[in-house]
Amino acid sequence: MKLAQHIFSLKIASVVLIALFFLALPSQETFAQTAKDGVYLEVDEMPIPPGGIEGWNSYLGKNMTYPIAAREAKVEGKVIITFVVLENGETSNIEILKGIGKGCDEEVMRLVKESPKWTPGKKDGEKVKTRMTLPVNFKL
Repeated sequence: MKLAQHIFSLKIASVVLIALFFLALPSQETFAQTAKDGVYLEVDEMPIPPGGIEGWNSYLGKNMTYPIAAREAKVEGKVIITFVVLENGETSNIEILKGIGKGCDEEVMRLVKESPKWTPGKKDGEKVKTRMTLPVNFKL
């Protein structure tokens, strides 16, 4: 009987230790907020391009050149780009998530790289590196 109680006590203690271990871990929400390089995925205030969304669309309209190869091949579609807006508003770590080829992907990368400084994202009132993901449409 004492052996059975002892085994039961060990099982309870194991369960309690496992529960305490998981309580000590940061929540999934914390993991979702930052990537391994200190770049926030979720912030209190998202980065804003100069002039807001209208300003971004105007910038694209004035500065985008439809690549000749894409025009000749009648390529249309949506390029999805991701990049980091740094604390000083500059863009970095520019990558294509979904491309359409024929020079369109490179054109979007150029536009983001050369874009005017953004208003950086903020977390708890502090400027932080923030990952952005945006679509850019190509239509003939």
